[in-house]
Amino acid sequence: MSLAHMLLLTVAWPLALTALVAATLAWRHGRALVAQRSSGRYVMPPGLAGDWSYRGRVALWLSAPLPALAVALALPESTLILDWWLLGGVWQLDGVRRALLGFSALLWALAGVYAHGYLSGKARRARHGDQDAERDLQGFVLLWPLTLAGNLMLILAEDIASFYTGFALMTFAAYGLVVNAGSREAYRGGRAYLIMAILGEGMILAGLLWAAASAETLTLTGLREGLAVSPHANAMATLLWLGFGVKAGVIGLHVWLPLAHPVAPTPASAVLSGSMIKAGLLGWWQTLPLGLTALEGLGTVVMTLGLLAAFGAALYGVTQRHPKAVLAYSSVSQMGMMTALVGVGLLSPSLWPVLAPALMLFAVHHGLNKGALFLGVGITEHPPRWPGWLLWGLLVLPALSLAGALASGLSAKWVLKAGLYDAGWSGLVMLLTLAALGTSLLMARTLWCQAHAWKEAHRHGAAPAPLSMTLAWTLCALLAAAVPWWLALPEAPVGTVQAGELPPLGELPGLLWPVLLGAVLTAALVVACHLEPRLHTRLSRAERLPPGDLWQLYVRSTNVLMDGMRRGVARLANAQEAVQSTTTATGQWAMGWLTSLQRGEAWLRRWAVALMVVMIAGLWLALVR
Repeated sequence: MSLAHMLLLTVAWPLALTALVAATLAWRHGRALVAQRSSGRYVMPPGLAGDWSYRGRVALWLSAPLPALAVALALPESTLILDWWLLGGVWQLDGVRRALLGFSALLWALAGVYAHGYLSGKARRARHGDQDAERDLQGFVLLWPLTLAGNLMLILAEDIASFYTGFALMTFAAYGLVVNAGSREAYRGGRAYLIMAILGEGMILAGLLWAAASAETLTLTGLREGLAVSPHANAMATLLWLGFGVKAGVIGLHVWLPLAHPVAPTPASAVLSGSMIKAGLLGWWQTLPLGLTALEGLGTVVMTLGLLAAFGAALYGVTQRHPKAVLAYSSVSQMGMMTALVGVGLLSPSLWPVLAPALMLFAVHHGLNKGALFLGVGITEHPPRWPGWLLWGLLVLPALSLAGALASGLSAKWVLKAGLYDAGWSGLVMLLTLAALGTSLLMARTLWCQAHAWKEAHRHGAAPAPLSMTLAWTLCALLAAAVPWWLALPEAPVGTVQAGELPPLGELPGLLWPVLLGAVLTAALVVACHLEPRLHTRLSRAERLPPGDLWQLYVRSTNVLMDGMRRGVARLANAQEAVQSTTTATGQWAMGWLTSLQRGEAWLRRWAVALMVVMIAGLWLALVR
């Protein structure tokens, strides 16, 4: 196999595992149906956790992202041409794709190992005949590699058909992961996810078809270049920005995130918020004319809404009780910062070569640290028998990194700040620094919720997390902190700050004050709540704010609209009945009139001669006179 064909293996391997799982399930259910004919009763056969080969299948299933990880770490830049694929496939591995592929494959691999331990209780119940547990397990194991395949395909794709196929495959397969628990809350979150996903897919497809037809191209590079010179660039770019913005959590389109994350299995939440949400950012990166031309109107809107998301999501997120809901709002806030940077790229094309490597470092750092934070939620619910200082040290590490206080977070903050300052965007730097204060408060809130879950777990004697969960979470937290030093990232122009470069000591106060202020505010709030019970009561009321914020408004607005449509239809039905009644009455009158006319015609035929004689006589008399 050539090196280029290794790109094909990264997607083909998880697809093959999906097909293997599907074939195994189909064969087992086929045997059950044959048995049903003889016994008259269907019994679900032993499934994925029901026989001696379970461990072998688990090892095979966990290997799904490994080819992609090997490609990202070892394969040089390459291009694969697939003449047999749709309209002709073009897959590439370049600097941007390598960074996204590497961190995504690593996060999927660690989340998969974590899922093995996370689902061990469900697998044990399935082996003892629990059919509900078996169904949940089968759905998860089937859709996990399928969602992964879509995620990897859209990263590697250069042709538009492959890119959209991967994006749609990832989007719709992930729905099954969101609703895996089968609870009412899970289906509510899944409904919000699916509605917003379909809305986004419609706008993406419309934007891609319009831009591709206008540029007469089948590749993403050609689409971007054609969009840059198109007279309809603003309309096309707006469609693409909104469509991909559903996945990226643009304010107003973000409502699925805080509804889907708390109900999804924890490993699924980690890849949803860590890797799959970056598909929206990659969509902007690959389709908008960043670095080619300025779209000032759209750029201003994008930057403004990004900053609004960064601040608004932080304010609402600190009111949430569930740690995964807090982390979901943190994702909206952090993606809001990235959205603002994309807006800067649309406003200032000359700045994009400097901004792009910094944005990629920010995205990768956020993805892995957010994955570690989500995996940590399951650890606090089932704390391992570790020393408290070690457990909480690993829980705090990704939180501090995401807040920009150390490790990869400090490096990413310094790279972004230096690039924007040098380009004269000091005002934006100040706004992003203030937004980092919101991130610090969200991380403090997350750790507070995790501490409460940790106490409840000890109080109820929760079983410790399996070794696979603990090991995967530990590796994710450590590797996330060291992202710039082990993952190849796009290089910045010569003379600018490079990824992995730490700030000089003199810059530390300007970078760390949001974290320190967040810690001081959190401590002061805790002390004030202990000293003033009324304040604690008021804050408890704020905690009742439901996740999903605008979703309730959307639901009510939709209900009002549907009620109005139903009333309109009822009025139309009443109007139709009135028209039918009027038409019937008019028809009856017309038939009566025609009947009278027919009677008059018969009378005229009968008395026509006499009438003519009378008329002639009358005329003669008139003339004689």
